[in-house]
Amino acid sequence: MPPAVEQAMISKTLRELFLAANRVLVLTGAGVSAESGVPTFRGGGQSAVWKGLPFEVISSAAMLERDLPAVWEWFNYRRNLLVQLRPNAAHTTIASWQDRFSDLSLVTQNIDGLHQAAGSRDVIELHGNVWRARCFDCDARYSLDDLSRDEAVPSCFDCGGNLRPDVVLFGEMLPPGAFERAADAAQRCELCFIVGTSAVVYPAASIPEIARGNGAYLVEVNPERTQLSDLCDEVLMGKAGEVLPLLRR
Repeated sequence: MPPAVEQAMISKTLRELFLAANRVLVLTGAGVSAESGVPTFRGGGQSAVWKGLPFEVISSAAMLERDLPAVWEWFNYRRNLLVQLRPNAAHTTIASWQDRFSDLSLVTQNIDGLHQAAGSRDVIELHGNVWRARCFDCDARYSLDDLSRDEAVPSCFDCGGNLRPDVVLFGEMLPPGAFERAADAAQRCELCFIVGTSAVVYPAASIPEIARGNGAYLVEVNPERTQLSDLCDEVLMGKAGEVLPLLRR
């Protein structure tokens, strides 16, 4: 892309706000991870993704109760797909913003841990993390690196109870405190980036609304317009890994 075109993508207003801002919120979704090769599994039409089961079934709270070993098998399969993947330029650019802004809040709907792999700290994970497990009984949490992979269902070291993937499944609430932290950051931010997500499913959809209601400048970064676009002050159409690095200049 010629430099003149690159510069034209970012408005003068956004460049000035980016240079002057102290409190910045970034909300990311599946589009950011997809650029690293992370499958979304959301083909629509109840298409089967795992042993004849649709994504909304195998990744549901009902399946957790009905067949916990199958849920573990499914998430083990997903982790095997993720283990070779690496953060892309969007992940690394957002991580670099931690040293640029005095108050950067990163809120993600992704569960793949790629933001942390890129160096982001204190990530607010709305939907949990595929690399963690938690206990049904005592709520203890573990990195999967610390657990035996020989068991169909790993056991809690503290109480001996069954562990489950530490992710939010269909039919479950968000982790305690996650949305509250995100909403607080949205109330305080001056500049809000919505990256790789349409952010139309609540409660995540309310985060840009809260930011806008408190005077923040909203910027959407997505390959195409979404239902959120009309709410935003600026829409940067393109892949996050190509668009976000332009703001370094």
